Amino acid sequence: MWETHASLLRMICNIKKGLTMRGAWLGLTLCLLNMAPALADPAFLQGVKKHHLLTSTQPANGDQNPYALVVAPVSAGAVQKNDVLVDNFNNNGNLQGTGSTIIDYRPATGQMAPFAAIPQNLPGCPGGIGLSTAMTMLKSGWVIVGSAPSKDGTTKTLGPGCLIILDANGHVAGTISGPLIDDPWGNMAVIDHGDTATLFVSNAGFGIGAPGQVVQHRATVLRIGLSIPPGKPPVVTSQTVIGDGFGAQADAGVFLIGPTGLALGADGTLYVSDAIGNQVVAIGNAASRTDSAGTGRQISKDGLLQRPLAMGFAPNGHLLVVNGLNGQVVEIDPASGKQEGAMWIDADEAQTPPGSGDLFGITMMPDGKGFYYVEDDVNALVSAQ
Repeated sequence: MWETHASLLRMICNIKKGLTMRGAWLGLTLCLLNMAPALADPAFLQGVKKHHLLTSTQPANGDQNPYALVVAPVSAGAVQKNDVLVDNFNNNGNLQGTGSTIIDYRPATGQMAPFAAIPQNLPGCPGGIGLSTAMTMLKSGWVIVGSAPSKDGTTKTLGPGCLIILDANGHVAGTISGPLIDDPWGNMAVIDHGDTATLFVSNAGFGIGAPGQVVQHRATVLRIGLSIPPGKPPVVTSQTVIGDGFGAQADAGVFLIGPTGLALGADGTLYVSDAIGNQVVAIGNAASRTDSAGTGRQISKDGLLQRPLAMGFAPNGHLLVVNGLNGQVVEIDPASGKQEGAMWIDADEAQTPPGSGDLFGITMMPDGKGFYYVEDDVNALVSAQ
């Protein structure tokens, strides 16, 4: 019987004759592992081998705690296509919700330069300035960034904030605020047609008070329609709450915990990382629905997820989600909800667990072979390939 099986193994996997039974089965195992990528898309993280610290994210005024990451889709003003914009949430005294600067890293030269320094007292942005994970650059060159501001670095003085419109040279051109906007928090998903655009942003400030209070289930996902006249700033044409009831809570260590990651699938499904629920959920027909999907449909929960934050799509269609409670990025197949694995990208043992509280923004590199992320513990932009 064994000789029959051994002959078959040798024929399929080219295993050498004369091996022991153990050796033959080991050969078969290695053969099948090598065949696996042909049977299914391999996990994206398996191909990521190297990490490079690219630049400090601190500008001259000392702002720190890098949050949002955006790869420029076009060249406009001071920005070149494929530049990486990074904003800061803390000021030079490390007070949360008071950072007001955006830096521009240019991969072509390896140089970092200041892009924007936003006045703390900005008309139309209630409560001051504290630049959050909500940021995008449109094909028209306009940059839109969220503010979740504080006066003293805690949520005791939390203001409702706004979305700030900047031109391609980093100058303030307008703000978006109102009753549906309260601390724009999560990294934006965007549909951009040039003369029109649709933004998806989470709002985590509704009902939030001082640290230690109970979880508020009032956080929302807001869809904002924009018209972009030639040479003029974007104008809001519609605002629709497409998700609500998400948990949010003030926190002394990380300021605010709420829905953070937003990633739009090709089929129009918006994926949301629910940090309080420790899960990733889906909102169907995100661009066209006229009502709220509540907290959406659960895709993946617990397991490798440890307070999921920013999120984006890898080229294989899987989601990459950074954790807030350790230094890992988790890969999830949104079709099945399977967690394909996790990779340590910040193992700083100064935190417990390592890297806890260090990761925020994540975005794919233009060639799709890797991704950019920020490390709060060293105020740096890093690439992984």
